[in-house]
Order: sequence, then structure tokens, then C-alpha cells
Amino acid sequence: MVKRPSMGRQKIEIKRIQNEEARQVCFSKRRSGLFKKASELCILCGADVAIVVFSPAGKAYSFGHPSVESVAERFLRRSSPNQSRAHQAQQAHRGPLLGELNQQYTELMSLAEAKKKRGEDLKAAAKTRRATCQYWFDGPLEELGLQELERFAMGINEVRNQVTRRADELLKEAAMVSATAAAAQTGGGVAPLFMNRQPGAFDHGGARFVPHDFGLGYGHRF
Repeated sequence: MVKRPSMGRQKIEIKRIQNEEARQVCFSKRRSGLFKKASELCILCGADVAIVVFSPAGKAYSFGHPSVESVAERFLRRSSPNQSRAHQAQQAHRGPLLGELNQQYTELMSLAEAKKKRGEDLKAAAKTRRATCQYWFDGPLEELGLQELERFAMGINEVRNQVTRRADELLKEAAMVSATAAAAQTGGGVAPLFMNRQPGAFDHGGARFVPHDFGLGYGHRF
């Protein structure tokens, strides 16, 4: 049996990413990783760090311990970190607190990154569903299963019942209007509306209304 070569970790070629969207995603992930490593360096070694990064769109992001301003000021003044006892005492007091804050920042960044990835996955899944979604009742009847056909028949029955009820209402209203008009023309007598009619029909003035004869296609009459 021939042993399949292991893929392992493959080296990624370091070159500019041409796709703009992929480049922005890569920047966001690498920036988070850079800030996380800097935070770990501050916690483990007590180092003072300042990082300023500009995104491809020109937006600035920064990370600093104890702060970007203090590290930049010290760098510009070329001052010694041990320039005074007051400075040492201040650093000794602020160090543990800043270390704890950096730890919280790292945890929050990891949580935010996980939530962001979860949101991106949900958006991608929703986009895939929208692209491939096709309602079962849009397909040919020959391709529907038993349960789908039963649901389809129930839907048709419900629509038929609603149409029937609405047709009854409209026919009754039309009959009443016709009766009122006939009474006005004959001087007050109301023509009989429901004499000698078949079930489900309205007779008036020689006109016959049959409300329950609807053709809904598929070779059936409902």
C-alpha cells in the first residue's frame, strides 16, 4: 500500500494580495494577531510597546503599553526608562494594573474575532440558501412527494373556501342592490330573491347567480 504524502503546514507565499476584499480580511486577521503578540510581550516581559498600523483604506489602528503616547514621547525625547525614582515607582504601580487590562483586552479581542467569524459564516450560509432556495410548490407536480401533495391540496382547499365565502358575500350584496332598485321602480314592492332557486343560486329578475362553480385548472372543477 502506497503511503499518501502528508499535506502538513504549507508555506504561504508572501506577496501582495490582489483581491481587495481578501486583502482587507487578511489585514484584519493579521492586525489582531500582531496586537495579541504585542500584548503577550508586555505581560510576559514587562516591555513597553507602541504600534500604529494603517489599513489599506487609510484607517489607523494602534496598540500601546502603557500607552502609545507615553512610549512615543519617551522615544522622541530619547529618555532613559530609569531616569528617576518617581518614574520607577509609577511604573511599578501601573505595571500590574496594565498587565491585567492587557489580559482582558486580549480575551475581548479573541471573543470579538470569534463572534465576527461566526457572523461571517452565518452571512455566507444565508447567502448560499438564498442562491439555492426553491420553494417545493414552485416545482413540477410530478416531482412532489406524498406529504408535499397533501399540503398542496390543503392549500388549494383553503383558497377555494376563501374564494367561495367572498363570492357569496359579493353575490348577496349584488342581489340586495338589485332588489332595492326594483322596489324603487315598482313603487315599493320588493321582488322575491330566493323563490324557486336551486341550492347555491340566487334568482332575481330572470338573472341567476351560481356562486360555487370555480374552475381552478388541472382538469378539475371545484
